[in-house]
Amino acid sequence: MTPQETFVTRLRRHRERNGISLAEIAAETRIKWELLAQFEQGDLRAWPRGVYARAWVRAYSSAIGFDPIDTVDEFCRLFPNGDRRAGPTIGEIAAIVASPSEYRDEVLPEGDRRQNPGARVNVLRPPTLRDRVGRVVQAARNVRVVPVRLVRTLLRTTRMF
Repeated sequence: MTPQETFVTRLRRHRERNGISLAEIAAETRIKWELLAQFEQGDLRAWPRGVYARAWVRAYSSAIGFDPIDTVDEFCRLFPNGDRRAGPTIGEIAAIVASPSEYRDEVLPEGDRRQNPGARVNVLRPPTLRDRVGRVVQAARNVRVVPVRLVRTLLRTTRMF
């Protein structure tokens, strides 16, 4: 039995042991039960790739009571549909529009970025004073002025004053 078959068999057995039907999972996750059945058979030809595949596996594992983070990590290691690198997807898009892609993945294909503690991928910079002031100004623009007459009417009807 391949690691992929072992993975989906373990998930299916756990689901069956807990008495959860594919129809229940389909209703909860809004994924067609046919696609879930194909997943349990290891057939992912009709499944999406990348972030959508990982979201579906996360929803499925949550529905059957498995840890979604560990399940998604294992899915990404075993199946190309869960590949976290964007390079193949962007390459396919570039081929559709007949344009060469200059995109390069920040994660090396042979390694896992979590194994490299010095890697800084997609790290947000701390907000600057300019960012904070901008948010305050934007919030102030969204404040609506309420006429004083309306406030007085509201206060009278609530009988606070």
